[in-house]
Amino acid sequence: MALDLKDIRKQLDAIDDQMISLFSQRMNLSAQVAEYKKQTGMPILDTGREREIINRVSLAAGEDFEHYAKLMYQTLFNVSRDYQAKKLRPSSPLMETLEKAAANVEKKIPGRALVACQGTEGAYSQKICDQMFEFADILYMNTFNDVFNAVEKGMCPYGILPIENSTAGSVTQVYDLMEKHHFHIVRAARQRIEHRLLALPGTDMKGIREVVSHEQALRQCSAFFAANPQIKATAMENTAVAAAYVAHSGRKDLAAIASQECEALYGLETLSDTVSDTLNNSTRFICITKDLKVYEGANKISLMLSAAHRPGSLYRLLSHISVMDVNLTKLESRPMPGKDFEFRFFFDIEASILDPDVRSLICQLKQDSDQFVFLGNYEEMK
Repeated sequence: MALDLKDIRKQLDAIDDQMISLFSQRMNLSAQVAEYKKQTGMPILDTGREREIINRVSLAAGEDFEHYAKLMYQTLFNVSRDYQAKKLRPSSPLMETLEKAAANVEKKIPGRALVACQGTEGAYSQKICDQMFEFADILYMNTFNDVFNAVEKGMCPYGILPIENSTAGSVTQVYDLMEKHHFHIVRAARQRIEHRLLALPGTDMKGIREVVSHEQALRQCSAFFAANPQIKATAMENTAVAAAYVAHSGRKDLAAIASQECEALYGLETLSDTVSDTLNNSTRFICITKDLKVYEGANKISLMLSAAHRPGSLYRLLSHISVMDVNLTKLESRPMPGKDFEFRFFFDIEASILDPDVRSLICQLKQDSDQFVFLGNYEEMK
């Protein structure tokens, strides 16, 4: 007679009790191995040993369970290495950098600063800059690359950049530039985006044949262009630049998608205040500096890394985060130039380097990455 569910679960509970006891024993022995490796200068990671164990246990598990056994032991190895790193906290240049930053947390970002922003007066970057800094002296740049350069070369201590939009997604140009510059994120904030269709006073909506704006703004208003196929969409450097262009064009067949502030700033008139695809449209901006700085209230960490080009590499990285019970809020991938089907990943996690376990996690992620950059620990303003 087949066992009923109650009896089966009773047996499972008994096996679980044995497994957790054996797991605890294994973790204690793993810590002893780590201590030995520390004393002898051996690395925590031993891929040859792990491969040997996986081959042995998967063979013992049999054909039906060999893949499940492999997955279980890969997870077990990740947990074991994280525990070893937590117990030993091995020193490294990255660990020293993080510990120094954690020991020198600054109270707040200065209220008065020189800040690089892309665009011109009336741009959304300018609005978020005024939100982040009480007295901002803004140096306007033509491109996002110019903002990075201004900060990296010391022209401006801070820079403002858009990074993602709730409708159009990531600002890929900024993500691609991140790979080419040395910088750190010190703050982030979200700005509600209220796109308006602006034109010279007296312009008739029916006569509009071209609309100019930033490419992200054009994408955020795709439904408008789908409903008006006779209107050409032309990308420009910035929404405010587009508004200024319309103001000086003298054309009554031209309009710009820009903010309400640009209407008064450039003497334009609103033809429509509902051109966005959604009313709940917002853009996330970051504030960058050249050197690593951490301010009080920092609760988010951004990382840039590339996983080894072999099966399971990304899973291994994600498992470190899962073991720590840290909330992963963003995972963005971008193709690596010159490498077919290889990607660089951008991680956002909710954590602080003031926590020693988080510092160990970051160092463990670096160890399992081909390339790794700590982008910053910062507060995201509400």
